[in-house]
Parts: sequence; C-alpha cells; structure tokens
Amino acid sequence: MNTAEPLLQVRDVRVVLGGRTAVQDTCLTVRGGELLGLLGPNGAGKTTVLRAVLGLVPLAGGDVLIGGLPAGRARHLVGYVPQRHEFAWDFPVDVSGAVLSGRTRSIGWLRRAGAADRAAAEEALERVGLAELRRRPVGELSGGQRQRVLVARALASDPGLLLLDEPFTGVDVPTQELLNDLFGRLAAEGKGLLMTTHDLAAAARTCTRVALLNRTVVAEGGPGLLADPAQMLRAFGLDTAIGVTA
Repeated sequence: MNTAEPLLQVRDVRVVLGGRTAVQDTCLTVRGGELLGLLGPNGAGKTTVLRAVLGLVPLAGGDVLIGGLPAGRARHLVGYVPQRHEFAWDFPVDVSGAVLSGRTRSIGWLRRAGAADRAAAEEALERVGLAELRRRPVGELSGGQRQRVLVARALASDPGLLLLDEPFTGVDVPTQELLNDLFGRLAAEGKGLLMTTHDLAAAARTCTRVALLNRTVVAEGGPGLLADPAQMLRAFGLDTAIGVTA
C-alpha cells in the first residue's frame, strides 16, 4: 500500500449552491499512482466536487488539501480537463495554441511563451496523438480530437494531480481506448487522477478505485463495487449493477 502523503484530500466538504446543498460530508483521497473514478447519477455533485478542489465554488464546510498543502497554495500542482462544451471552440486558435494555453500560469499573462513552454506543449500533443494536427484550427476538430486537446492542455503544465470531468462523453471508440491507455500510463508514472464519469464499464476497466457519490460518498472500494447491486441501489436507485463486470 502506498503510504506517501496523498496528492489530494477532500475532507468533510460541503458546498451550497443557490441555497441548496450540492454536496455534504464528502471525503475523498487520491494518492500518486492511482485513478479514482467518481460515479453517481445526474445532479449527484460530481462536477461540484471537482470545482471545489479547484476553488471555483466556495466551501460551506470542510477543507481540501493538495500535496498536503491548503488547496489555495497548491493549485499549480493540478491539471483540469473540463467537459468539452465548456471550451470556446469557435475561438480563432490552432491546436498548438490551445494546448499552450495550459502553460499560462507558468508563462504569465501578456508574456510570450518560451522554449520550455513550447517543448512541454509539444510533448503533451505527442502523448495524445495530435502532433500532426498542431496547426489545425480547433473549430475544425472532431469531438474525439477536441477531447484529446483538452487532455493535452491539462498535461502541458506537468501536473502531479489530474482532474477529469466526463472525459469519455461523446468520444469515439479509438479515442476512448487511447485515453484509457494514457490514463493508465499516467498513473503508472506516479500521477494521481480523479475522474468523473457516467461510463460504468470504462470505470470498471480503467479505475484502480471507485467512489459512488449521491451528494455524499455512499460507497468506495475497488472496481468490483460497480457489480454490487446493493451499492448501485444506494447510489443510483437501481436494483441491479446493470451488467457491469470488473
């Protein structure tokens, strides 16, 4: 068992949005070398948890530690892959420029990218298999290619912790297989990954651990948890594990 300091600790987090409790008493831990899948029904608070880690929504209770530090002092350690619709794909930028934007924190606003920044962006493009499309406008990309751009943009800053919000939604099978392989290799390199997903079968194949969320964590364990009808009922209100095998 990995006894090193966790890369991410979400401790008794509570978030209130619009007067409604979105998540409460939520605890999660992600260590280097593992991919934790966060699963639950629509409205369960999965994206809210990621945004709480990123400081995009205020905490009504609890705290978040990244690398043992308060999250506000350590968000430079985090890479974030938002849902695809959150990126402005009509913005006039090519693939290379979009990925390079992931280095903004290290480059600084209104400053030109240096050789190290461009090398990091190029390496990220290679990792997602898009190096040959580096000059293509992002508006001309397919859905799967756009998803790979978002992953490359997050990787360009070489984060220790990667947050992935529904990375498999609307992508083709080759892209899903590429991402599955990439996420596995990133974990093997010692990075920690926290992924929200609706794809139970992909989570069963890819994740080292899973957590079922319905405003709070109702169950956590190995991927075999997804084949447990009682736990799926608690999280999703389903009376079967809907055919998932781990």
